[in-house]
Amino acid sequence: MENGSARATMTEFWQEHSEQATVEEMMLDSNARIISREEVPEILATLPALGGLRVLELGAGIGRYTQHLVKVASQVTAVDFMQKFLDKNKEDNGHHGNAEFIQADATQLDFPENSFDLVFSNWLFMYLSDTELLSLAGRMLDWLSPGGYLFFRESCFHKSGDNNRSFNPTLYRSPSQYNHLLTSVVRDDPASGASQGSGFEIVMNKSVQTYIKMKKNQNQLCWLLQKVRRNCSANQGFATFQQFLDSQQYSRRGILRYEKIFGRGFISTGGARTTEEFVDMLALLPGQRVLDVGCGIGGGDFYMARKFGASVLGIDLSSNMVEIAMERSVEENLPSVQFEVGDATRRIFPECSFDMVYSRDTILHIADKLALFKQFYSWLKPGGKLLISDYCCGEKPWTPAFQDYVKRRGYILHTPPDSWRRRGLGVSERRIGPPSLSRSSRRSCGERRHCERSSFRSSLKRITATLCRAGGRSCNAVSRGTRDGGCSTRSDSETERYKQC
Repeated sequence: MENGSARATMTEFWQEHSEQATVEEMMLDSNARIISREEVPEILATLPALGGLRVLELGAGIGRYTQHLVKVASQVTAVDFMQKFLDKNKEDNGHHGNAEFIQADATQLDFPENSFDLVFSNWLFMYLSDTELLSLAGRMLDWLSPGGYLFFRESCFHKSGDNNRSFNPTLYRSPSQYNHLLTSVVRDDPASGASQGSGFEIVMNKSVQTYIKMKKNQNQLCWLLQKVRRNCSANQGFATFQQFLDSQQYSRRGILRYEKIFGRGFISTGGARTTEEFVDMLALLPGQRVLDVGCGIGGGDFYMARKFGASVLGIDLSSNMVEIAMERSVEENLPSVQFEVGDATRRIFPECSFDMVYSRDTILHIADKLALFKQFYSWLKPGGKLLISDYCCGEKPWTPAFQDYVKRRGYILHTPPDSWRRRGLGVSERRIGPPSLSRSSRRSCGERRHCERSSFRSSLKRITATLCRAGGRSCNAVSRGTRDGGCSTRSDSETERYKQC
């Protein structure tokens, strides 16, 4: 379909559904008011802090979100295709001095570079062709300041609203199609050389929980992307690290092969057995909130919810992982478990959001581990716990074969301190509040202690578990335990030490 006829079709469609400029017309749903009351706070909670930001709102409609954005942002530019929708928005929100209203086709917009800090779009991209969306993505990169964000929300796979439609020109893409389209665009930066440019990287992609709760519909999805500097020679030729993961080690076929080895729902060494062993250390209580960083296909999350009644959010950068996890969640029927595609190094959560942070064999993919641990610290409530298992490495020089393996996998491996190995460390406990954390963060989230267990073998050594717990204000460093030569056995006395720790 040519662009001119496509735009005419979209105009006809929305003229039919904008006669009264109501929320029911705009959302194409007879229960729109009830849905909107729960949906709007959920969507707003996914955004970065809006204070002082310049916001471009595309597909602003009658102002469901405009009315909230203008109260916090420094400037809001609200754009919509349909004049009736925009008139209603202006009538309700035009008294705010920081709001501008533009009736325009988003595909024809033009703004100076670095004009905005956040582009917010709700139900727009599904009305654009792939060509139009790619063109708009490039221009949004130009309009956004460095580090700026793009939020968008779309209906995937099929329609969600119950309003009758004489025809429907909507493009119901899959989430993976949006991931590919939006992250494939790179804007060159001539000042940085041929290998540098800017592109979008995924911070978060998840189902809108309001639609799951009210309509049992997982196909309403939202994204938060960030404009970042791209090194086009990195990621072994792939546009983003996520594309590298999904195309190489964590292809769908590769994930299912891991699962055949480790058991249904699991892709980590030991499968259900080690998961139960490690999770049981946490002494979870019903209703506690758990963040699983690198959740894989969700086996551990289902176990925590089923056995302990925990509320679990699993995030993974691999969209293939999360896709399989969401398929399994339908079978498990555990509403307290949610999954999202997310980059833990960019994800935004309020301080003191979780009782536990849990991560299995994931942090070897992350270069700036200290920054990640600072994030964990801020996300944990006072008394919160952190459990990690990960891989470490022996002293260099490595064999050429091992060097090549690490390079192909994109691993960032570290050698544990000599003191750990000299002592044959089984359990250690030490404080993790880094000096760079603010005093207010320490006061609000308390003092945290860090309890680690490790065993090491040959060139690729494994930290089997790291258990962190906030233990009040006294954080004297202690270490105890005996050498443990393997990953699967532990004495009763050692188990008892873990519980005490």
